[in-house]
Amino acid sequence: MNERLLSSEEVILKDYSVPNPSWSKDLRLLYDQYMKKCEDGSWKRLPSYRDVAVQETEDFKNFFHGYRCLDLSWHFSHTCFSCAHPDSKLIKEEQMPQARVFIRSYEDGLGFEFVMFHNDVEKKTVCLFQGGPYLQGLSGWLHGGAMATMIDITSGMAASIGERIVTANLNIDFKRPVPLYSVVVINSQLYKAEGRKLFVSCDVRSVDGKTLYAEATSEKLPLSFFWLICKAGS
Repeated sequence: MNERLLSSEEVILKDYSVPNPSWSKDLRLLYDQYMKKCEDGSWKRLPSYRDVAVQETEDFKNFFHGYRCLDLSWHFSHTCFSCAHPDSKLIKEEQMPQARVFIRSYEDGLGFEFVMFHNDVEKKTVCLFQGGPYLQGLSGWLHGGAMATMIDITSGMAASIGERIVTANLNIDFKRPVPLYSVVVINSQLYKAEGRKLFVSCDVRSVDGKTLYAEATSEKLPLSFFWLICKAGS
């Protein structure tokens, strides 16, 4: 097999939610603690990839419990967007190989280092997050936009119900800045559902839980429902 092709495939299929040398002691310790919780099946680690199609396939398998067939989930992830997105034909196919999942677009240790764990019974998702040097805002501090991104992603995973979720509304109350390179714990929970609307609460705390960095609430919508609203308003 062509070495370049093999290398490319390895990058696409690489799970970035497992420890790498850039992870701090705190991040590794928390990872081990949550992996221990996964042993009885109450929690599960959520794999994370650079390639959008691979990520959507994994999300589908994780949250659509009635269907475990890889072929079916692959078909779903490749077709649902083109069917639901009214402007999908405007996306050029030749541009797609260059596309990456935003939060996995940096090399190890430079940007978003994180792992998520999900409890389906409690409708909770916990994200263990370490911000790298490319996410700096003010000198020595994590950029607020980077923190908002992780809050958005984590709350979205808490609301996942077997299809792609989009954010309709996100409100964040920043309490204090997060030091660059530090580890924070993002706790997110689905607390209410009204029709197709899903409501999620979230807080960001230090490793010991004593420091509150941010609180947030978010309204999520299934992607298919979101496009129906867009079409109705056009």
